[in-house]
Amino acid sequence: MGLTDAIGDCDDSEGAPELFRVIGRQVRLLRERAGLTQRELGEQLGYSEDLVRSLECGRRTPQPEFLAAADDALGAGGLLRAATEDVGRAKARARVKHPAWFRDYARLEADAVEVHEYGSHVVPGFLQTENHARALFAMRKPLLDDATIELRVAARMVRQELLTRWPAPILTCIVEEAVLRRPIGGSAVHRAQLEKLLDLGRLRSLELQVMPTDREEHAGMGGPFILLTPQGRPQVAYLEVQNISRLVTDQDEVRILAARYGSIRAQALNPSESLAVIEELMGAT
Repeated sequence: MGLTDAIGDCDDSEGAPELFRVIGRQVRLLRERAGLTQRELGEQLGYSEDLVRSLECGRRTPQPEFLAAADDALGAGGLLRAATEDVGRAKARARVKHPAWFRDYARLEADAVEVHEYGSHVVPGFLQTENHARALFAMRKPLLDDATIELRVAARMVRQELLTRWPAPILTCIVEEAVLRRPIGGSAVHRAQLEKLLDLGRLRSLELQVMPTDREEHAGMGGPFILLTPQGRPQVAYLEVQNISRLVTDQDEVRILAARYGSIRAQALNPSESLAVIEELMGAT
């Protein structure tokens, strides 16, 4: 084993995406099991030793062609090929551009094990249709240019991986009835958004509740917020108003918001009642 195969060779890969580091470790273990050096594997596959080293350290994006060739050469039985789709999603996520004030939250949300959101003004972002999101961004003041709008829409759609990830995170959302009545983007866009909420509300991975307008008591009058639990870390909260955001990490503040969210959930309609309200609203569009 040469210096390029030493354990310390990957010490500077700390900033690499976790998925790429995991795939790199798999390649390395399979290569060592096959008794090959990085140089020898590279020669078999037609890649340089430096590229193999970088891939094993998670510093390079593993391309589908490399994963397929390495899978065959190392007798991985489809293990590396199966990662191709995940790599594609990770690359798409890396291309999206969130506004600067949202990036810290977006990084935490991408790998969260729990997300709980109370939406008092808009449908939560990861539940929006593409056209609904585009209409929201188009009405921003001051106006956003078309290219920025499309970047923001793409970034919002990538966030919806939360709904299909496995293992599934725990997701709950509470949306004000008034939000569901507002025809953002016009009647066709509005109806499509209600249809999507109806479909998403039937998922096992999401509990969707509606806060009816006629409630005499309402614990959420302080405005919208999100509770998020990153993997292996304490719960945090996220607040946003007028493009000003705040990530709340103080555990006393987070505890108060968590208790408030529990009260809002108790005051809202249960999931079955909420779906009935959405169905009724669809009938009126």
